[in-house]
Parts: sequence; C-alpha cells; structure tokens
Amino acid sequence: MALTPLVYWAQRHEEIYLRVELTDAQNIAVHVQENVLHFRAQGRGAKGQNEYEFSLELLLPVKPDEKRNRLKAMRQKEEGFVSLKTVFLFVYNLVQFLGFSWIFVNMTVRLFIFGQDSLYDTFHTISDVMFFCQILATVEVLNAAFGLVRTGVTPALIQVVGRNFILFIIFGSLEEMHHQPVVFFVFYLWSAIEIFRYPFYMLGCFNTEWKTLTWLRYTVWMPLYPLGVLAEAVAVIQSIRIFDETKLFSIPLPEAIGSSISFSYILYIYLVLMFLGLFINFRHLYKQRKRRFRTKKRKAN
Repeated sequence: MALTPLVYWAQRHEEIYLRVELTDAQNIAVHVQENVLHFRAQGRGAKGQNEYEFSLELLLPVKPDEKRNRLKAMRQKEEGFVSLKTVFLFVYNLVQFLGFSWIFVNMTVRLFIFGQDSLYDTFHTISDVMFFCQILATVEVLNAAFGLVRTGVTPALIQVVGRNFILFIIFGSLEEMHHQPVVFFVFYLWSAIEIFRYPFYMLGCFNTEWKTLTWLRYTVWMPLYPLGVLAEAVAVIQSIRIFDETKLFSIPLPEAIGSSISFSYILYIYLVLMFLGLFINFRHLYKQRKRRFRTKKRKAN
C-alpha cells in the first residue's frame, strides 16, 4: 500500500510550486487530468523506503505541455544541486574517515609496540589530529540545520558540543590531564565509532550500500557509545580536583559574598547533563537502527 509523502506548497501569481519530500526517488510518475495532479514514486520519505503517492485537486485546469517543460527544468536544476551537495558531503566524510582512521590505527600500533606506556602520552601524539577532526565535526550541525542531511539538529549538537567540551576544556586546558590514561580510552572509543560511521555515509552519498558496513554502523555504537560517555565522565571527575586547586575558570565574586565560585560546580552540573544527553542520543540512535532494519526486512519480504 502506497504512503502519502510530505508535500510543500507555494504559489506566486499564476504559478504553483510543489516540493515532494523524497530522496533517492525512482520510477517517478506525474499525470495531470484537467485540474487534478497525480504523483507516484518510490523513494525514502518520512516513513523510510517505500512507495509514495498523492493526488492534488487544483482550482483551475493545468496545461499539460507547459507543466511537463517546467517539471523537466526543475528536475535538471535539482540534479545539479544534488550533485554539488553529494560532492561536498562525500569529501567531508572522506576527510573525517581518514582522520579518525589515522587516530585509531596509530593508537592501536602504539599499544602493541609500547604496551601500557602508550596510555600516558596519547594526548601529545594524537591531540593535533583529534583537534582538527572535532573542530571539523561542527559542520555536521550545520548540515543538519540547513537540511543537507536527514538527521535531527539536537543529537548532532549534543555530540559535537559534548566531545569538544571534553577535548578543549577538560583535556586541552589542563596540562595535568595530558598524561592520564583516560585520554587514551576516550580517544580510542571515539575513533572506533567513527571509522564505521563515516564510510557508511560516504557510500550513502552515491546510494550504495555494503551490508556488513551497514550492520556495523548501526550496531557497534551500542556498546561503544555508553563506554565512551563513561570514559568522558571519568575524565570530568578526575579534573574536578585540578580545577579546585588551580582556580582555573573560576567565577569571581564580590568580596562581601566570597572569593569565587569554582568551575567544579559547573562540572557537577555537566555530569548530569552528560547522562541526560546519553539517554537522548541513545534513544535517537536506537530508533534509527530499528527503522533501518525494519525497512530492510519489509523490502526483503
């Protein structure tokens, strides 16, 4: 049974503009009979990969020849935009994949060669590339905000802000944290997730799928993401004592009230928000996984 897609309507003078919210659309059929427009296509819409159709009754009859010419022009314009968007998204995901792959492989090799000693110099050997990758990751929030990718802004924002807070505030600003083994576990868990996520997105740019990679992308996060948040929480807890001693980022107060408010109080609040963000993102990722494999199962049947 065909589903109804999301349709956006705009009108200017005697012209009507319709935008059907479908990606990877195939077998598109558009017919006009007097003042009724019929649309049918296969693609990925609000309820996943399926067949979508709708009929729209207009106030006045439509000239079929003129409609076909304009539809063809709009398709050509859209295909050009999609091509530019595809190149941009592919290059972005490729750069991120190369960056996180370098981090993961470098840390793995050093662990085998130097053993436990590699845990204590992770920041000095890896941080520059991690800084680059995480600064670049802010593009994902913009991609979601401007509709370049079909994902929510909130989950992307939670992950990017959360990681950058740990990287720049907890690790970057405290030299005492540079030699802590927790840096190794945080970086390793982050990169272990991304080396599957970004190549999956790269293939998706060209509507290509590798089933093993798809399963890994929607599965490995289930143990790794909570472990990553747990490692981040350990890093925050370890930094609280250092912030109390150094008074770094403390908020000054009038002398009549007291000297200052330690930044550690903000960290206690952040710990609560961190696990709240874990719940929000875990639910979001689980829904993605459930929707993905439910759609594939429906297509197989």
